[in-house]
Amino acid sequence: MLEKLKEIEVRYNELSDLLADSKIVQNRTKYTELAREHANLEEYMSPYRRLLTVLEEIEGHETMLSDPDPEMRDLVKEELSALHSEQEALENTLKILFTPKDPNDSKDVILEIRAGTGGEEAGLFAADLFRMYSRYAEEKNWGIEILHINDTGIGGIKEVIAGIKGAGAFSKLKYESGVHRVQRVPATEASGRIHTSAVTVAVLAEAEEVDVDIDPTDLRIDTYRSSGAGGQHVNKTESAVRITHIPTGIVVSCQDEKSQHKNKARAMRVLRSRILQKRQEDMDKEIASQRRSQVGSGDRSERIRTYNYPQARVTDHRINLTLHRLPQILEGDLDELIEELSTHYQAEALSSAGS
Repeated sequence: MLEKLKEIEVRYNELSDLLADSKIVQNRTKYTELAREHANLEEYMSPYRRLLTVLEEIEGHETMLSDPDPEMRDLVKEELSALHSEQEALENTLKILFTPKDPNDSKDVILEIRAGTGGEEAGLFAADLFRMYSRYAEEKNWGIEILHINDTGIGGIKEVIAGIKGAGAFSKLKYESGVHRVQRVPATEASGRIHTSAVTVAVLAEAEEVDVDIDPTDLRIDTYRSSGAGGQHVNKTESAVRITHIPTGIVVSCQDEKSQHKNKARAMRVLRSRILQKRQEDMDKEIASQRRSQVGSGDRSERIRTYNYPQARVTDHRINLTLHRLPQILEGDLDELIEELSTHYQAEALSSAGS
């Protein structure tokens, strides 16, 4: 690793000199390209240079272990222990930097939430989850836009698709995909019995046109009159759009806008992201099969989390984490959950990279 870091430092210094060159500065395209590469390498420099200093200090302290003064030897041992701990932390930081990054981490998100088993109660919980993620997005100063919603009419949601835009949105939310289970007493339950319902959450990286090239001949586009709420207008015009991607069988519908053009544009955003997700899932399955491992298979049918209202707890089954602060989590306080998940999967990635 140190040899690789030496090479990175040489290139980093070269880029620093180039970025100070007036000819490069005048070439805006070249300057932007080099500045981006310089910024990517910069995150390696601080831990690497500190690691070199720590290694030098360790070497110096080790020569002092033979000091005739026992108090001095004890002091040196303490300092060496601290230096070795810092060395380990710095090496772990650098290992994480060398771990292949998810190319989608910088992308925006298409969030899909659907009520599953549990009838009206599942729809109500779907609305609770959408509110939770909306609050979390607000806390992060991300923008959120509803692309499609089908509500139950009593405060619940059968399905909602939303776009979330902001720095790090996908990197933070990507582990939320899966089946979310709720255990609580429905407001309509007279006997006070606890019901179990389920909601499916899918977090897709929003694909750009350059990510997914769709042949227009592969699309079947149908228009129809909206069947949902929206007044007289939606019932008189065929503004709703249904797009079928024939090669994959993926179908996306959108009817929330009065304009057929806007509905089509929104449906295409979702379609591109679903196609990108399918390609990545197919690739994950192939890699998993080759490694005889299901790690990172992206199977969305797996139950990932339980929200237990009577005990005010949330349990994430993938990492065996239980938090007894359900009300705060439902208000969008997801940082602890998300950080624990990120740390877990980061450690798995390090382990895979090292094996």
